[in-house]
Amino acid sequence: MAADFASEAVDVVVIGAGPAGMSAATRAARAGLKTVLLDEQDAVGGQIYRAIGRADTQRKQILGPDYAAGASIADAFAASGARHITHATVWQVTRERGINYLKDGKIGSFDAQRVILASGAMERPFPIPGWTLPGVLTAGAAQILLKSAGEVPASAPILAGCGPLLYLLGWQYVRAGVPIRALVDTTRHEDRWRAKRHMLSALRAWPYLSKGLQLMRTLREAGVPMFEAADDLRVEARIGTDHVERAAALSFTTQGKAHRIEADVILLHQGVVPNTQFTQALRASHLWDEAQLCFTPKTDAWGKLDVPGIFVAGNGAGIGGAQAAALQGTLAGLGVAAQLGAIDTGKRDLEAMPHRRELANVMRIRPFLDSLYRPRDINRIPANETIVCRCEEVTAGELRKFVELGCVGPNQAKSFGRCGMGPCQGRMCGLTVTEVIADARRVSPADVGYYRIRPPIKPLTLGELAGE
Repeated sequence: MAADFASEAVDVVVIGAGPAGMSAATRAARAGLKTVLLDEQDAVGGQIYRAIGRADTQRKQILGPDYAAGASIADAFAASGARHITHATVWQVTRERGINYLKDGKIGSFDAQRVILASGAMERPFPIPGWTLPGVLTAGAAQILLKSAGEVPASAPILAGCGPLLYLLGWQYVRAGVPIRALVDTTRHEDRWRAKRHMLSALRAWPYLSKGLQLMRTLREAGVPMFEAADDLRVEARIGTDHVERAAALSFTTQGKAHRIEADVILLHQGVVPNTQFTQALRASHLWDEAQLCFTPKTDAWGKLDVPGIFVAGNGAGIGGAQAAALQGTLAGLGVAAQLGAIDTGKRDLEAMPHRRELANVMRIRPFLDSLYRPRDINRIPANETIVCRCEEVTAGELRKFVELGCVGPNQAKSFGRCGMGPCQGRMCGLTVTEVIADARRVSPADVGYYRIRPPIKPLTLGELAGE
């Protein structure tokens, strides 16, 4: 899809204003490069540091010191001289480094010598029976409401699944005075044994272990009911006053014992995965990461893709967390600055050394976390009756029938049943579709592949396109 819009020529365009994007744009601008940062939000921060610029002292105290640390990254960006375009929805990045975006109903366009993609992570799908009911959200969505508007559930929620964010959100709710009905963890005893193989490396990152233990201790001291090794998760429904089915309870088992906990709000989470919509659309090479159970773009040490002139920084290249993302953003900025001749390679390498050492230290905890919080197969590859594609209401059973009829991958699933063709364009179902098909074919997800993503990456009306 080629663009004929009048484009502004710049040195560097960075997409995404989280820790990676801010750090990349800061370093590129400091090198004297004409740098533009595009982001959908009204201020910098991304998901991790969302609304950091307007968060008051009370909100920073609720969200914790890791969130407050984002202020220094935002301040450095503000002083860098980079241009920041807010409310900009990027809907196309071409292999020739053309960037098209939508702002205030109008199309804008840049021609860049280099592009740095810092689109971050998205939550892994958690397809269990009832996950599409009103009242069921992801933990990440709930955290967005807390960070951006200080909004919390009106009634005590259930937090269910696995991963650090589940405990972090629970900790933040406790500090905000929000009662929690229960925290239901799917992590099992065998997950802990598997993670122990990485304990030595994790101990070298002891501050992160200490933070995790503090989160759990706070929840226990607050009297939050906590359940471990939960199986057979299912959201039960009730008919609301508007005659619409809504969440009523979470049912599950622990060690063979059945539980049913009533709640109007149920927050699900089982980790985050890279947002690869742009890199997939660019036809960059991707690898299946068996540790993180997702596709990641293939990059070099500076974040460069095998598409000329395009880099990836942060969680979009593999999950590492906020500190890792900021460091990777700086490294990508250095790599771009050297490629464009703004600094020489000697200066690039010398400046990169301490960042690489710190990045290695930050990433020591990752194998432990990936092993400990590896999502269970049944919670990623659901039973037949469970909806997989929310937009088109395609079930796992229908996907398996498609395979019986000759469907070999996600792209064919579109033809068989419109799976992945709804408004989210496969974001909510992509990994699940890949894994269900791989399971049905008894092959690796690497052999199945992912959706063929095409522009527009985000929804765009014909009127908006024609208006330009």
